[in-house]
Amino acid sequence: MALEDTSEASNCSAMSDVLNRIGDKWSVMVVGMLGRNGTLRFNELKRMINGISQRMLTLTLRNLERDGLVTRTIYPEVPPRVEYRLTRLGETLREPIAGLWDWSAANHQAIVEARSIYDARETGHHHPTTGSPEHVQRQ
Repeated sequence: MALEDTSEASNCSAMSDVLNRIGDKWSVMVVGMLGRNGTLRFNELKRMINGISQRMLTLTLRNLERDGLVTRTIYPEVPPRVEYRLTRLGETLREPIAGLWDWSAANHQAIVEARSIYDARETGHHHPTTGSPEHVQRQ
């Protein structure tokens, strides 16, 4: 089913439901890391994802597993070894997330500059690169 008609309530609901999971930054990071590295243990993921707390990683992995995007395998060792990997469904997210990751890297500086211009205009301060006030009206 394609989501061409966003005026349909069921299409909006489906899009909202999916984006609530894969649209948050931690889910994108986890899926991205698993997509790039294959099977990883919890602490490997935690080290690779800058700024994520143990609790947030646990919740994110649990939610991704619940949605069928990540599988969790426990090995009966002492101490137990737990590994995470993308499911077949999760694998289908590799390309879109890699594209988003690449786009973010390529465009981050332009976004930072646009924010700076916007913030200067909104506060009435001079633009940091031109030294002149920004007097552009929003429509």
